Formats: sequence, C-alpha cells, structure tokens
Amino acid sequence: MVIERLTTIMAHLRDPDHGCEWDVAQTFTTIAPYTIEEAYEVADAIARNDPDDLKDELGDLLLQVVFHSRIAEEAGLFDLSDVVAAISDKMERRHPHIFGDAAAGGHHFWEQIKAQERSAKSGDAQAGGALAGVALGLPALLRAEKLQRRAARVGFDWPDAAGPRAKIDEELAEVDAATTHADRVEEVGDLLFSVVNWARHLGVAPEDALRAANVKFEARFAGMEAIAGDTFAALSLGDKEALWSKVKSA
Repeated sequence: MVIERLTTIMAHLRDPDHGCEWDVAQTFTTIAPYTIEEAYEVADAIARNDPDDLKDELGDLLLQVVFHSRIAEEAGLFDLSDVVAAISDKMERRHPHIFGDAAAGGHHFWEQIKAQERSAKSGDAQAGGALAGVALGLPALLRAEKLQRRAARVGFDWPDAAGPRAKIDEELAEVDAATTHADRVEEVGDLLFSVVNWARHLGVAPEDALRAANVKFEARFAGMEAIAGDTFAALSLGDKEALWSKVKSA
C-alpha cells in the first residue's frame, strides 16, 4: 500500500540511532501546533481553488497523522492501523441507516449518536453534557460558534436574530463602562461572543467571515503601499486614509 511507504519513512526518521535529530526529539505536544497549521493550509488551498496545492497540503496533513501515530506506537499506546480502525468503526456507527438497520434513521441521528458516545466515554451520562467534547484547541471564534450551536440543540438560544443583536449593544455599553484592564478583557470577550451569536443567527460562519475580511484588508493595504512606495510609513494618517479610500473605490 502507498501509506506503508510513508509509515516506513517516518519510522526511519524517528529511529533514535540513525534517524533525524529533529524528528526524534518531537512529542505530541511539540507537533500539535504544526498539525493545526497544516489543517489551516489545507483550508487556504481550498479557498484559493488550487488543487495542486491542495494535494500537497493534504499530504502534509496526512504526515501529521502518521507522525502522531508513530509517537504513540513507540509509547505502546496505539498505531496507525488502530487510528484507521477507530475512525472506520465510528463512521459505520454514526451512519446506521447506511451500514446497519435501514430503519434506524437518517443523518439527523448523527448528533444523538455523538452525544451517546460522549456519555459512554465519560462513564457518566450527566458528565457528557451538551457542551462536552468541544475541543479547546479550536480557534476561539469557531469554538464559540460550536458551543452556541450545542446549547441551541437543547433549547438555550434566541428565537431570532433580534436577541443577539440587542445583546451586542448591551455588551458594547459594558465595554465602555469597564474601568480596569481585566474588566475590559472580560467585556470584550463577551462582546465577541455576542457577535458570533448574531452571525450564527444570520447564517454567517464567523470564522469564514473574519478570514475573508483579513484577506480584503491585506489586499487593500498592499494597494496603499504600492501607490505610496517607500514614503508610505512617513505619510500622515489623513493621507493614509485618503489612500485607503482610493484603493477601496478602485
């Protein structure tokens, strides 16, 4: 199999006597940031509609799975075949209408089955609550959205977009009223959480919206720099705002 070539390469890289010094030194913790980075690079290739780059980035992401699995295998925890078996079992279990009893229901059973899995994993039905298992490592905007969606499934949600929109005004006032840095950090967090909630009610994915805003800002800023050249940093704020308006209108 093609994957066996990659697992063999990783085994050689991790060999304590003849492998790569950097690869041998890595742990789950040190590799985790690279795993997250590679996932974002996959998303970036998709956003740019670049299939060749997507192929490369998916390979980089696959390497991360093989890397983690190799570290686990060396520690006697599990290996890549266990990872593949686990996800295969999970996909069959979560699609009983496809791989099991045809009368078991459709895709809407997915979350119900996931909740049952969380309860079983925790060993306590109460411990596997509606918000259990939302990964701490997710980007903050995405995690806020997932927490809100989980809460909404059990009825804790605004009936429409008017509620979260009014909440934004309330949170803005609380930011203005904050008197200490700690208070401002807390209130700005509440404000951002409310904006995510409003976006969710509008059918907008906040993570995607902010990513698009970042791209737009970068493009417009680069346009300003291209017009001003080496003099950009020395321009007054008014001149820079005029450039911004020119680039935006163009």
